[in-house]
Amino acid sequence: MTHQHRPWGYSNSSSSSDGDTPDWQLHEETLAVRAGLARSGFGETSEAMYLTSGYTYDSAEQAVHSFTDEVDHFVYSRFANPTVSMFEQRLAAIEGAEFCVATGSGMSAMFASIACMVETGDRVVAAASMFSSCYVVLSEILPKWGIEVEFVKGNDKTVWEKALSKKAKVVFIETPSNPMLEIVDLKMVSDLAHAVGATVIVDNVMASPILQKPLLHGADVVMYSATKHIDGQGRVLGGAILGGFDYIQGYLNPFIRHTGPTLSAFNAWVLVKSLETLSMRVNKMNESAQVVAEFLAEQSKVKDVNYPGLKSHAGYEIAQKQMSGAGTTLSFEISGGTSKLFEVMDALKVIDISNNLGDSKSLITHPASTTHRRLDVKTRESMGITDSLARLSIGLEHSSDLIKDLQQALR
Repeated sequence: MTHQHRPWGYSNSSSSSDGDTPDWQLHEETLAVRAGLARSGFGETSEAMYLTSGYTYDSAEQAVHSFTDEVDHFVYSRFANPTVSMFEQRLAAIEGAEFCVATGSGMSAMFASIACMVETGDRVVAAASMFSSCYVVLSEILPKWGIEVEFVKGNDKTVWEKALSKKAKVVFIETPSNPMLEIVDLKMVSDLAHAVGATVIVDNVMASPILQKPLLHGADVVMYSATKHIDGQGRVLGGAILGGFDYIQGYLNPFIRHTGPTLSAFNAWVLVKSLETLSMRVNKMNESAQVVAEFLAEQSKVKDVNYPGLKSHAGYEIAQKQMSGAGTTLSFEISGGTSKLFEVMDALKVIDISNNLGDSKSLITHPASTTHRRLDVKTRESMGITDSLARLSIGLEHSSDLIKDLQQALR
């Protein structure tokens, strides 16, 4: 089933003949409020929530033609739903993608984005630094299907050239990575990947669609945990996969239709409304993260700060080239090991201890014992995740309060 009922703004195009469609290129902040809006006959101002599993037909023939895609009609909310479609169309317009498919969580999006393409004997190449559940999918689940997976550390072109010197089906990149904020050159890897026929999939969660547009740098597919910045207020789970016609219709939609990692209409409605403030939230959080990172980098009790907005960061120049901001999240190490880090975390009065990120509230976590504890010590160490490392997601609080909180905790 294709995605139906596309109102103006879906593709950010000015070529439509619809008299109600603006004849100029819309800014993404306008698209975040207007794209995908599909009003019912009641003319509601806020987007409607369609809590329905199925749909009726005017005739038996219409039902037949709806299932064969000859008629543009919703058939079942596992395939498509008006509220979910509004979210998909709005996010696609912001991202600059042809199509978007929403899923029930970020990990369902990550898994489906790759699983829909691969079969026994295929080869996947991936950046080695990533979220632990993504690593488990690639290192444990896909190999059970007879799929070869090779991990590439860092951003060295010669290392990527070696990994992509032979055919690959998929290249998966998480940049910036969670929690080390490592940066991969999207243009460089995409060019190498396309030369061997690979589809480049980018996990853009840490940057959000506001701070990085992977499709503009050669990537073919972008995926999100919409739970993070897109909702960004700790309310609902969601995921999204964005790409072109051939990928979405040829690979992803058949997989999604039959495996059913569906986003609920309620969650989609929350996410639709969240997109309206996404740019304002992310830009504010990004500004504060830069200030907090610079503060932490000057503290004697802080061993190291990982943030692409610092000139000391190995990926600083690449981040400047492919990102409009360094992100809302950083990580840092405390001198004295885990016990000292826990003392600092426990002493915080404003910042909460939580394993989420991209939230309106600032959150800190200890990756080695929470988000990345599923990985063995050797793998964590290879990613640079030490026992004294903390990940700090910056929220919407004033940066001066966050710095004061960190100051008193470090004392």
